[in-house]
Amino acid sequence: MPNNPPDNDLHPLTTSAAGLSRYGQIAAQLQAKIVSGEWPPGEAIPAEGALARDFGIALGTIRQAIAVLVQDGLLERVQGKGTFVRKGLTGASLMRFFRFGATGADAPIPRSEILSCRSVRLDKAMAERFELPAGARGLAISRRRWLDDKPRLLESIWLPLPRCEALQQIPVAQWGDLLYPLLGRACGITVHRAVDEVSFRTLDAEEAALLELPDAHPCALVTRRAFDLRGTCIEYRLTRGDAFAFRYTADIR
Repeated sequence: MPNNPPDNDLHPLTTSAAGLSRYGQIAAQLQAKIVSGEWPPGEAIPAEGALARDFGIALGTIRQAIAVLVQDGLLERVQGKGTFVRKGLTGASLMRFFRFGATGADAPIPRSEILSCRSVRLDKAMAERFELPAGARGLAISRRRWLDDKPRLLESIWLPLPRCEALQQIPVAQWGDLLYPLLGRACGITVHRAVDEVSFRTLDAEEAALLELPDAHPCALVTRRAFDLRGTCIEYRLTRGDAFAFRYTADIR
């Protein structure tokens, strides 16, 4: 496993960061309704006026509290319709980094092949990513992604136990091609956001064989950390793909 920089991303919202302001306290209470599932992803929250009455506060204060959660990406305003709990990530496809054909909305979902899935004892660094004690267990998954009948990506995925133990009860042949919807259905986990970092190295012999590429072929390595609604890391993933197919687009204004 390559050396990776220390995890230093802040959680999307913490009550301490919100401070002792009234709207910060209300924002934390609204966040709790989202995290608990009282307000599920994709559903509209009550109108601002109704919330202000329920909390016994001014309309301006509830608007400030909602603005905090909009900024943190937990809520989204839809013009003419109201404010909704943001849906979790579905594919959050890593294929956007590679040129394997169509891109954007027209890009097909790559077929997933689970090579292995086993319970392992996490090393100290991995346990800390999941805010687990040393010696905690997790799921280690090896997955290959196919497009046009060719292996395109090779992934190593770690998930924390016991939060994801329900996956062990489902045959891998029934997992489907997308992991995040599966985590939602089987484990009740909403993947709220993900952070991807890209680096480059060469493939080792085993990786190259699985991707049907020459030994020591240049590869792009995408390191992903995905977070739930609480801001807790729920997935750590390493994705390898042909560096000659790598793409990067930045819209700088």
